[in-house]
Amino acid sequence: MSRIFKTIIVDDEPLARKGLEIRLKDFPDFQLVAQCSNGREAIEAVRAYQPDVMFLDIQMPGLNGFQVVQQLIDQNLPLPNIVFVTAFDQYAIKAFDVHALDYLLKPADEIRLAQTIDKIRAHIEQHQNALHASELVKIVSEVTGNDTDNILAKLAENRPVNLHKYSDILAIKDAGETSRVPVNDILWIDAAGDYMCVHTDESTHILRQTMKQLEESLDPTLFIRSHRSTIVNKNYIKKFCSQLNGEYFLVMNNGKELKVSRSYKEKVKLAVYS
Repeated sequence: MSRIFKTIIVDDEPLARKGLEIRLKDFPDFQLVAQCSNGREAIEAVRAYQPDVMFLDIQMPGLNGFQVVQQLIDQNLPLPNIVFVTAFDQYAIKAFDVHALDYLLKPADEIRLAQTIDKIRAHIEQHQNALHASELVKIVSEVTGNDTDNILAKLAENRPVNLHKYSDILAIKDAGETSRVPVNDILWIDAAGDYMCVHTDESTHILRQTMKQLEESLDPTLFIRSHRSTIVNKNYIKKFCSQLNGEYFLVMNNGKELKVSRSYKEKVKLAVYS
């Protein structure tokens, strides 16, 4: 007897849920145990049924798909195999295909769904109980650049989301030459007028770019804003200090002291002590 995969569908659009339900009837080993119209219902369905598979819409009112995944992780609930259901363009879909178990483009057609079903079966058979919280944390982290609030805000406003991996190299052009600076070697970056000064242990490189552009190109799990004119690599922070006058500063591993503005104080403290 073939294994039965308990399945739930999460989508705020009734027609989308119904269409997927009808198509799933062609696969009797996928038993539909619940249909959810929002993220809260999805979390309760996971709690109640502990499904093997969840077809999860991304853009929903209230909790969207990313938030549902985070809530499951935060509440230590058993994590099903996640298939994102999305209306994103082709490039965004490819990004999901790298990290998620699979994706479906709305409306799901029979051929694409059959491919997804085969992938789910193979994954569960070969890797039973292998999908842990860390894998879904990686999905959220890499898809959103670990800036979940930013991507959730864009989804809520129906703005396009730029899903990308962060480069390991920062290319800096100067006097007809291009220096390839390993991102992990950057200690901190500060603004000097219209230029950015990129500091490493060995040298300082000058880059003509805005602070906002540079910040968006760097991995936020590694680089944090400590001041409106300073970005710091948290791996090189030695300690966080406060002064009697209420000001704050960072001491880097090389002894350099960098001022921390009050508006970034809590974010910096969280990065330093996490």
